Amino acid sequence: MDSYEVLDQVVDIESFFRFVRALANDRQHAVAAEGENPSSSYGPDAGGWENSSISDYLAAALAWAEDTSMGATQGITEALSWKAFATFLYAGKIYE
Repeated sequence: MDSYEVLDQVVDIESFFRFVRALANDRQHAVAAEGENPSSSYGPDAGGWENSSISDYLAAALAWAEDTSMGATQGITEALSWKAFATFLYAGKIYE
């Protein structure tokens, strides 16, 4: 199961931890795939990661949180949830 599928199942602290493990595993696989066959520098890497450095990743996650009011504009409830935190981390992977 990929990290996006696990993200959709986050409802509590344990499922949040499962998501973080899946996201870390996703990144490890992307790094390995890039080592074998590097992607173009103009797009996402082999695992779909737009932001591969920790600083770019965190900046993108923060930009997503600010632009979407921590997911409120995407249907995530206003009260912060474990899913909101998981989405915050996932957004760092894909948000430009």
